[in-house]
Amino acid sequence: SLVSEREHELVGGIRRRKTRMSPKLPSHVFPWLILITLPSLYFFSSFLSLHTFSFSSPISQSLSISNCNLFRGHWVSDPDRSPLYDQTCPFHRNAWNCLRNERQNMTFINSWKWVPLNCHLHRIDPFRFLGLMRNKNIGFVGDSLNENFLASFLCILRVADHGAKRWKKKGAWRGAYFPSFNVTVAYHRAVLLSKHEWQPKQAEAGMQDGSEGFYRVDVDVPADDWAKIAGFYDVLLLDFVFNRWNSDKFPKEKPLVFYKARQPIVPPLGTLDGLKVVLANMIVHIQKEFPGNTLKFWRLQSPRHFYGGDWNQNGSCLFNKPLEENELDLWFEPRKNGVNKEARVLNFVIEEALQGTDIQVLDLTHLSEFRADAHPAIWLGRKDAVAIWGQDCMHWCLPGVPDTWVDILSQLIHDGLGRTVLGPRYENLELLCLKCSRLILVGRKALMEEATHWSSISYTETRSVLNTMHHRAFFELLNTTLDMVERDSPSSVVVKS
Repeated sequence: SLVSEREHELVGGIRRRKTRMSPKLPSHVFPWLILITLPSLYFFSSFLSLHTFSFSSPISQSLSISNCNLFRGHWVSDPDRSPLYDQTCPFHRNAWNCLRNERQNMTFINSWKWVPLNCHLHRIDPFRFLGLMRNKNIGFVGDSLNENFLASFLCILRVADHGAKRWKKKGAWRGAYFPSFNVTVAYHRAVLLSKHEWQPKQAEAGMQDGSEGFYRVDVDVPADDWAKIAGFYDVLLLDFVFNRWNSDKFPKEKPLVFYKARQPIVPPLGTLDGLKVVLANMIVHIQKEFPGNTLKFWRLQSPRHFYGGDWNQNGSCLFNKPLEENELDLWFEPRKNGVNKEARVLNFVIEEALQGTDIQVLDLTHLSEFRADAHPAIWLGRKDAVAIWGQDCMHWCLPGVPDTWVDILSQLIHDGLGRTVLGPRYENLELLCLKCSRLILVGRKALMEEATHWSSISYTETRSVLNTMHHRAFFELLNTTLDMVERDSPSSVVVKS
C-alpha cells in the first residue's frame, strides 16, 4: 500500500488515545475547527488535482494506472453534453461550420462522449489550460486536417479570452493571439512537410511518356512555410497526410520525382518508398533544429469515411450514428481490403519512423474511425460545393470530433510540460503526489468517522494530528517541488509553470 502503517497510525491515533486526552475541546471551538480544517483539506486536494498524472511512465505503471489508454475506448451517448462554442466563433472555416450550414443532427452528433480504456478523459478547461500555457506558443504543421484541428482549438480557447485576435507568424496560414495570457497558436500549411514544386514538361529529369511534367520533392529540404519556425514554439504538432500522396492527387501524368542533395534519387522511388525517405529526413530535421524542451507531437491519420466511391466518384457519408466496433475493420483494415484502408497503412510507416525519437505519437485514428456520422458531407456552405468538390467525408464538422482531439492533446500537453519542467525527477514528484493524495483520503475518512466524538478530543491533540497528517504532507510536497524547479530550471517562466 502507498499509505504506510505509520501513516494509518497517525490517523487512527485519535481513536486509541482519546481516553487519555485532556483538557477537552471547548464546545464553542468545535464549529470553528470544522470551518478551518475541512476547507484546508479541500484546498490541498484541489492542489493535487491540478497535476495530471502521466499514464505512461514506469512509476505510473507501478501505481496500477498503466492500463489507461486515451486512444482506445468507445463512444457513449451523453444527452447533457454540449459544445463549448457555436457558429459565431470568428475562427471557423466556412465549410466546416456545420451549425451555420444547418447540417442535420448536429445536436445528436455532439452528444457523444469518448470514454478511454480504464481512465477518465477530462474535458479541457480553457481558462486553466491558457494559464498553464501563459507566455508560450503552440504550432500546428501539416495538412488541412491539422487546420481543422486548429480551428476547434482556437474556438475552444477563445471561451477564456474573448479578446483573442487573428494573428499569424511569418509563414503561417492562420492563427490567433490570446492577449490575456500572451499565448499564440498558429498553423503552417505543409502537406508534404518537405519542399515540393511543379516542374513543367521541359524539365530534364523524371519525365515519363505522356506526362505533363512532374512534382519535384526535395526529401531533405523542409517546406518554406515551416522551415524557420524552430525556437518559436514551445509545443509543436505535426502530421503527414496520405491522400496527398495517392494517385488521385498525383496521377500518372503528374508523377512525383524525389530529389536529395539537389539531385534525382536513382533508381527512382515509388510513392510509398519516397514517403518513407521524406519522413526519415524530416524527422532528422526536427530532431536537429527544434530544442529538446520543445514538446513535440505527431498526429496519426484522420480516417476518411467515403462510401460507394472516393471523393471524386460520388462517395458519400450521410450516416446518422457512429459505426459499431465490429464494422471498423471492414472499413479500414488493409488485410481485409477496407475501403478507406490508407490511414492504417500510413500509420504503420509513421510509427516505425518515429521510433527512438522524442516525438510523441498522437494516435487519434481509432477514436475517429467510429465517427462516420460527423463529417460536413453535403453541408459545405455553398450550393454548388458538392457539384464541384463532392461530399466532404474527410474533414470534420465543428463543433465535433476535433473537440475531443483537443481534450486529449491538452491533457498530454499538461503532462508533457510537467516532464519538461522537472526533468527526470518528474516521476518522483508524481509518486509523492499520489502518496499525499492517498494520505489525505485516509485522513478525510477518519475525520468523518470521528466527527461525532470531537467534543471529547483535546485541541492540542487535534492540532498535532492535523499538522502531522495534513500540513507536513502539503509543505513537504511544496518544498520538494520548489527545490526541483529551482535546481533544474531557475527561470521565472519555469517557476510560474
